[in-house]
Amino acid sequence: MPVTSNVLSQMVTNQGADLLSLSQDSRILLVFLRHFGCVFCKEALEDIRNIESELRDQGVQVVFVHMGEEAEADLFFEKYKLAHMPRIASPDQAYYKQFQLGRGRASQLASFRVFLRGFEAASKGHLPGAVLGDGFQMPGVFLVSKGRVVFEYRHSTAADRPDYLQIAADHAGHS
Repeated sequence: MPVTSNVLSQMVTNQGADLLSLSQDSRILLVFLRHFGCVFCKEALEDIRNIESELRDQGVQVVFVHMGEEAEADLFFEKYKLAHMPRIASPDQAYYKQFQLGRGRASQLASFRVFLRGFEAASKGHLPGAVLGDGFQMPGVFLVSKGRVVFEYRHSTAADRPDYLQIAADHAGHS
């Protein structure tokens, strides 16, 4: 079932703007995160921080969706120097469900490949922390333009590392 403009209008950021309105002005890279203790969630934040200006130059605004409470999110995003970026809290995971992001199976969360990638991320300083949210929730990335989802990326494992710049570039015609 496709995501409707009604759902997008209900998704309001911590800055008070709804996703439907934001998507009229620029393309939105909607990044659904795993729990705040996840090494891959932390890695994703660093990846996006490192390319934020390049995404902005491509006319893309990043909006995060997370499972935490806002007080937790303030601290978490501040640590990654991304507190200025809009985010949407979904502690009940309702928006994850609306975007058909399911809960992971053991092979998606704890396989040998996932373990190796987790070790790689941890070795770069993204240490595991307390599970704040559903530890089984899978992440995803969606590109939203003019009230429509124009690209969907659902992680096949928790360890997937999407190329956010490539996603934006491949769908530059949707502005």
